Amino acid sequence: MEDDLFPSGPWTGFYNYTGPEDRHRMDLRLEFTQGRMIGAGSDAVGYFLIDGSYDAVSRECHWTKSYPGSHHVFYRGFREGIGIWGTWEIPPSDRGGFHIWPRRLKQGENEELEATVELPASTSAPGKTRTQ
Repeated sequence: MEDDLFPSGPWTGFYNYTGPEDRHRMDLRLEFTQGRMIGAGSDAVGYFLIDGSYDAVSRECHWTKSYPGSHHVFYRGFREGIGIWGTWEIPPSDRGGFHIWPRRLKQGENEELEATVELPASTSAPGKTRTQ
């Protein structure tokens, strides 16, 4: 059940500031293993790292989206339907909503994505920003 609800691999989705019509795309590569969630991705703000946790029973997850050398965004979501829905926050007052879902791959697309985004070993060690 865990792999079906929280499949490792490419995910895509959006976050918003003001409402459903205010969507900002993000692409992620996530790894879900024994309650730990790590990954990396990019959006209009830039490259980011993901470090957090998930619970397959409650379907709840929490993570920090860190833009190296910049700021952190805290996410809290629930696995429902085709993805994870929830809220993000940059304390003390910036917040909004998000929705991400597993991306279905076409043949060869996985290799291309892995070539551009490398998962960090941990968030304590700097990861590659992008390969050329």
